[in-house]
Amino acid sequence: MRIHQSITAAALLAFSAAPAFAQASKSTDPYMARAIRVLTAQPIVDGHNDLPWRIREDKAHPMDVEWYDLRTHRAGMTDLARLKAGHVGGQFWSIYIPGERADATYKSNGAVSSQPGYARVQLEQIDIARRTIAKYPELEWATTADSVRAAIKRGHLGSMLGLEGGHAIENSLNLLRAYYAMGARYMTLTHNVTLDWADAALDSAKHGGLTPFGREVVREMNRLGMLVDLSHVSPGTMSAALDVTEAPVIFSHSAARALVDHPRNVPDSILARVPKNGGVVMVPFVTSFVSKAVYADDNQLAATMADASRRHPGDAAAVRAEVATWRAAHPRPTASIGEVADAIEHVRKIVGPDHVGIGSDFDGIEETVVGLEDVSKYPAIIAELARRGWSDADLAKLAGGNVLRVLTQAERVAKRLQRQRPPSNATIEQLDGPGARAATP
Repeated sequence: MRIHQSITAAALLAFSAAPAFAQASKSTDPYMARAIRVLTAQPIVDGHNDLPWRIREDKAHPMDVEWYDLRTHRAGMTDLARLKAGHVGGQFWSIYIPGERADATYKSNGAVSSQPGYARVQLEQIDIARRTIAKYPELEWATTADSVRAAIKRGHLGSMLGLEGGHAIENSLNLLRAYYAMGARYMTLTHNVTLDWADAALDSAKHGGLTPFGREVVREMNRLGMLVDLSHVSPGTMSAALDVTEAPVIFSHSAARALVDHPRNVPDSILARVPKNGGVVMVPFVTSFVSKAVYADDNQLAATMADASRRHPGDAAAVRAEVATWRAAHPRPTASIGEVADAIEHVRKIVGPDHVGIGSDFDGIEETVVGLEDVSKYPAIIAELARRGWSDADLAKLAGGNVLRVLTQAERVAKRLQRQRPPSNATIEQLDGPGARAATP
């Protein structure tokens, strides 16, 4: 992870002395002044921040919530002072765990546990996230759209959980319900690997989208009021989920594939379906998702490494040396705020101003967009869009209004569905056939 400089003394003073989300901008830039005004009325509600995994993976103090102090810790992209400076009023904290089979061995409090199962590690991540939220009065536990709004009114940051990857439910609707009861308010249907019931964007498509059990997962999420997150999934899974869902969906951190042809981005054909569904596409600050030059560099680097590995089999030192020589001749490009704004504007062009949001992916990324280095920087992207002619009303929708509306609608759908049907007892074997696996891995 990239290490960032400490916040300035002025920002720390503003954090300790100013009312929540009401700091006045001293900037002479009228667009930044507009951004601060908009965010004071409607703070950022961000779709994706990986702080809990960052705490888990800290090299010196893994999983140590007390040591990773958000009042003093400056190594990551997130702390209390910078959250305040960024006018963040709501956050989905990602409770991510790896889905790759090779990652079935995890460190737990310094000890290595072989194949503990996804559920154990998922429960550990929920514990890390919930203890982090409970430690700070500024981070208020929230499980509904209204509780986020109430937290903002109290000057706090409404803190929700987003479960990143359906592998965590181990093909069990019982586990899905248990995670919801523990506070998970969205689930990304896959992470980077295709599941027994859903295809992922970065893996082979085995199911043409969702299996019958996968569609039942979506229906049960609707009944619970858990948002269906379509980041990380294949276009086929996106389409199948939109066919099934009765509630608005989210894309918690995905950009526009028409601008950057990265498989993690959303095709225009899917974006065109979002308004009818009522969902929201939350654009991230991931360099390779928003910058053609960065994505091209990623592909060139991968090709260089593969070629060097073929020519130097078993010689890691020679491969490293060759890649280093290539990198010296090909400096890494950077991504700009303008490119993030381009992605947001493209999504808005297709879906309209009521269906676009922000899902930064802070603390889940290893490099940052220039000018969007940490959670203090949200006003910069709002100011850039103001400069491009966005109205205050549309900026407020982008900042947080749209995702809160989506969560509110999903809660209403859940209340209706809970009157109509009981919890599903379906199993993957019943719906997908006797060859389907009862658990993953």
